Amino acid sequence: MNKKQGYFITFEGTEGSGKSTQIQEAAAFLRSLGHRLLILREPGGTRISEVIREILLSRRFNELRPEAELLLYLAARSQIVHEKILPALHQGYVVICDRYEDSTLAYQGYGRDFSLKMIDRISRFVRGQVVPDRTFLLDIAPEIGLKRGGRSDRMEKQSMKFHRKVRQGFLKLAQKNRRRFVVIDSSQARDKVSEIIRERLQRDLG
Repeated sequence: MNKKQGYFITFEGTEGSGKSTQIQEAAAFLRSLGHRLLILREPGGTRISEVIREILLSRRFNELRPEAELLLYLAARSQIVHEKILPALHQGYVVICDRYEDSTLAYQGYGRDFSLKMIDRISRFVRGQVVPDRTFLLDIAPEIGLKRGGRSDRMEKQSMKFHRKVRQGFLKLAQKNRRRFVVIDSSQARDKVSEIIRERLQRDLG
């Protein structure tokens, strides 16, 4: 399962890091350069994945086991990779995804203390060779981010200790994958964050 022609961009970060806003800004910039875009979110993006998203994020399912949580995220990813991401990349699209495999490693690996090697092994089975070409990590202290975004869904309601572990997990992943990651302090002004992203995208795709 090899991707061809297209370019795969992911946005990662803890709650309230500003991913949704920056994805919109990046999409507008890339369209101005003439690129065809597909914008997706994880979990979600397909009929099945959106049902899984409801289970994962709804506070009606607080009894959800961490093991089941991990497997549901991976199931949703399998659907979106095969139904949406891979076909779009084959057609030469720039695909932008709000969260991907790094979120699983950060939340379920570092946050839930599951084996990173185990997650990586199952992830490779789920997504094959479909990995991002560029990942923007919008880094912010969870104490600030959660105030921005509120604490409404099941994942946001996790403890502050959990969210701190997730943030540190993201930063460790960025250290391991320096060529792919661009780490941006998203506590600074929105326009400044957008400018940094545009400059990187100009170098990558301009």
